[in-house]
Amino acid sequence: MAQRVFVLGATGTIGQATANALVRRGHDVVCFVRPRAGVGGQLSPDDCARLLPGATLRFGDVCDPASLARDGFAGEHFDAVLSCLASRTGAPRDAWAIDHQAHLHALAAAQDAGVGHFVLLSALCVQKPRLAFQQAKLAFEKALIASGLRYSIVRPTAFFKSLSGQVDRVKRGKPFLVFGDGTLTACKPISDADLADYLVDCLDDARLHDRVLPIGGPGPAITPRQQGDMLAGLLGRPPRFRQVPVALLDGIVAGLALGGRVLPALAAKAELARIGRYYATESMLVLNPATGRYDAEATPSTGKDTLLDHYAALLEGRLSAERGDHAVF
Repeated sequence: MAQRVFVLGATGTIGQATANALVRRGHDVVCFVRPRAGVGGQLSPDDCARLLPGATLRFGDVCDPASLARDGFAGEHFDAVLSCLASRTGAPRDAWAIDHQAHLHALAAAQDAGVGHFVLLSALCVQKPRLAFQQAKLAFEKALIASGLRYSIVRPTAFFKSLSGQVDRVKRGKPFLVFGDGTLTACKPISDADLADYLVDCLDDARLHDRVLPIGGPGPAITPRQQGDMLAGLLGRPPRFRQVPVALLDGIVAGLALGGRVLPALAAKAELARIGRYYATESMLVLNPATGRYDAEATPSTGKDTLLDHYAALLEGRLSAERGDHAVF
């Protein structure tokens, strides 16, 4: 059944895919975006309209509860809120402002608008919350669960765009960079389109209501070394790797943290380095709380798009790697 859906974060790559999937399925879609949206504020209102055909666009400040109510919900009724909103850098100040506080504002506005269902795009890494953005996301998850609204909290594994940073590098003949031996971590990467379909499914599928939903893409879990093998195979070359010791990241984090005691800018960079170290050493799979181990078999899969096909499309020029602020390399 068609629903009236209020969408946050619609100008990101996953947000665009989700808003377009909602429109395709016949939902009445209202997207609340910044007047200057996208990475670095590069998108004008006209640009946003071209990216989100069929959706109604409203402009304002998601961090301002008055703007959310006045310019966004505008005193109207909505059946659901679907949020793909996320902090761009993961730095503490940005994370708590967007992943937590802006979502609290949206939750309050949603309740005032009579919304019955809140679908939240979160992240699988909140299972082991060592970083500011993970703690901010987890804090809002808890607030949403306690709100009394029907909720669907979707925690995806790695995104294709986050694993595409070395495509050009390998294409130029350089080795694929791995931390350790390249088998420290694994994930079930998911495409924007498959994740978008899953998020939209949450509106109608009662099995996805009032649940925290880890989700990955199709196929078995893959390691960074297997990603390098994929790229080499598509290029018809023997795989080449350069191993980066995790201790190097530890040194960078320690150095930046020390400098951050004097210069706040270095403290922010230290947090970004911690994020890099986290993803270098932690798998994006379901964590078994009993064993403390990541479990590929327990990580659900959805969709049909594979990372191998994505790499092939990038190498052939059929896609461009729009990674924004989500790059691993």
